[in-house]
Amino acid sequence: MAIFSQLRWRLKNVLREIWVRVSAFGLLGIVTALGAAGFGYLVPPELGMKMGAGSVEPILKIIATAMLTVTTFSLQIMVTAFGSAQTGATPRAIKLLQTDRITQNVLASFIGAFVFSLVGIIALEAKIYDDSGRFILLVVTLIVVAIVVLSLLRWVQHLSEFGRLGDVISRVERAARDALVTRCAEPWLRAQYWKEPPKGVFGVASDRTGHVQHVDIGALEKIAHAHDCRIWLCAPPGEFVHRAVDLVFCDALPGDAATRDEIEEAVRDAFTIDHARDFDQDPQFGLIALAEIASRALSPGINDPGTGIDILGRLIRVLADWHPPGTPHREFERVFVRPIAPGQLIEDAFSAIGRDGAGMFEVALRLQEVLAALAKIQPDHFGEPAAMQALRAAKLSQEALRIEAERARITAIAQDTAARFGGPGETTGA
Repeated sequence: MAIFSQLRWRLKNVLREIWVRVSAFGLLGIVTALGAAGFGYLVPPELGMKMGAGSVEPILKIIATAMLTVTTFSLQIMVTAFGSAQTGATPRAIKLLQTDRITQNVLASFIGAFVFSLVGIIALEAKIYDDSGRFILLVVTLIVVAIVVLSLLRWVQHLSEFGRLGDVISRVERAARDALVTRCAEPWLRAQYWKEPPKGVFGVASDRTGHVQHVDIGALEKIAHAHDCRIWLCAPPGEFVHRAVDLVFCDALPGDAATRDEIEEAVRDAFTIDHARDFDQDPQFGLIALAEIASRALSPGINDPGTGIDILGRLIRVLADWHPPGTPHREFERVFVRPIAPGQLIEDAFSAIGRDGAGMFEVALRLQEVLAALAKIQPDHFGEPAAMQALRAAKLSQEALRIEAERARITAIAQDTAARFGGPGETTGA
């Protein structure tokens, strides 16, 4: 049911953590190692002696030593990749690297193999295996060795890209596109389209400071039904809130202070607030992260216009998927949500790049081409916002570019976009 969306969201986040997979594989290693003793009756004792079951202990010792070394080395690689992403791209991308499934599975398999071998050695020294049990343990050990070898091959291949700038950019792009597509399908989060609240509503302020990561719209709907009222969402995912900011407006008429306190506490429980933004329900965050990577690349210390141009291409690929349905699915009747303004998406994606790339002709030119293309692809949504952003970028380039011909070319493209898509058709002079 929808009212459990916050619980599902929290569970989804927990399952992304690396310790979950590591703990699961470690537990599996313990169960597998000890379980071999319980299935020894399935194998005749003489078969165990013939198949060299006595060699399992040295094999387990080799695995234990090797896996400890490989796991330590892999953790060092992870830390190095996180540092590289933070300095070369944006700190906002580190969470995407931390939740990489291949990395988590490989590390979990290494640690699981280490735990399995360690428990197996202890069990052998405790003499809990007979000859048949040793044979079962040998078979399982060979399977573990095969899994480790496959994991190593996969890990070596993965290391050729993991943490590199192109890999980080691709991860941020996918996160931004996924969030944007999800929000595009449900622009009002399955609630009602925003309409201005009437007079007499009261606001429920946040009791914490941070960014809204998740809003349980189903819980708000339940509150509205319980108190026969309507709720207007003022702080959607991504919003920075504090004690002076209202999370929602509510038109309930509580008979006493206790009832109002109950409503306010229930509303606050529907919000997940943390110090950092999250990609899932916040499509703007992905666009901002991509723009941050471009701004860092365009800084004087790095001076990498090629990355800025690459980001512009990715941004148009992400925003091209923004086409909200005319009649989206509405599940909640008493909650009103304001949709994301297309102009806000354009500003989040291109404002910083227009400022930091204004003095680089190739970047400024590509920015004008991208904005014109977006206006053509989605004239109803992005036409006027793209035109306004093009004029702003052209104004910045007028001040930053030194060559008259370059300034004139940038201005001409911006004015053409503005004339075709509704923006004011002039900008500052050269």
